[in-house]
Amino acid sequence: MNLTEDESTLVFSIMHDLSGEFDHSEVRQRVGQKLLDLLKADHFASYVWDDASQEFVSCVQLNMSDDNLRSYEGYFQFHDPITPILQKRRKATPVSEVMRHDRLVRTEFFNDFLKQDGLCYWLNYFAFDRGDNIGDLRIWRGANREDFTQRNAQIVDTIGPSLVNALIRARNNTTNAPSLRFSQIAPDIGLTVREAEVADLLVTGQTDDEICGKLGFSKPTLRTHIASIFRKSGLNRRSQLALFLAEQNHHL
Repeated sequence: MNLTEDESTLVFSIMHDLSGEFDHSEVRQRVGQKLLDLLKADHFASYVWDDASQEFVSCVQLNMSDDNLRSYEGYFQFHDPITPILQKRRKATPVSEVMRHDRLVRTEFFNDFLKQDGLCYWLNYFAFDRGDNIGDLRIWRGANREDFTQRNAQIVDTIGPSLVNALIRARNNTTNAPSLRFSQIAPDIGLTVREAEVADLLVTGQTDDEICGKLGFSKPTLRTHIASIFRKSGLNRRSQLALFLAEQNHHL
């Protein structure tokens, strides 16, 4: 996908944040703020699904009223015609893909919740680890804006694997549980120690320059390592590395 210079700068900044050591809420807060700029959006919220209570918890929000969010948490999340459908998807999705906007605006959910904060057009992304929803991104534009496009969704999907890894890392830092790394499974898939180091840095969203600086080799050498990682793992894109780790973790 071709990005403008401004979009590339913001994506790079998001990836840099996702490689940092932030707690779970701060990761979502930082990404949310930059996604508003990147997608020219107006409002952001993020929750984590609690399977035990069967509800969304741990809210992070930008430009939304506390009273309206309390009405969501107390009532509307249980009368939401959209989110359960979106939650089953493992990719960024404009709401208009699953419910036409002219139908959405006739629902109680829209008129008594979304509209109260000026929320009109909506895009969601749910991050999963071993089948668990570990954090979501909910991004809205106001009625004076245009609906989200498939290109907008693809941009969010680009950062998705790094977001998943950052949230896993943040959660593990809190619980003191180690997250799976390529260095742990390198012998199983035939990676060398150096290739595993490269793969682990790629998963955290490190740039080529950052990886070369940390590991002390040139970009041609880095490209050779990346090609070998893809060949041995059967992958062909950097964005697949975090998902590959999540799948391996699921089988442990």
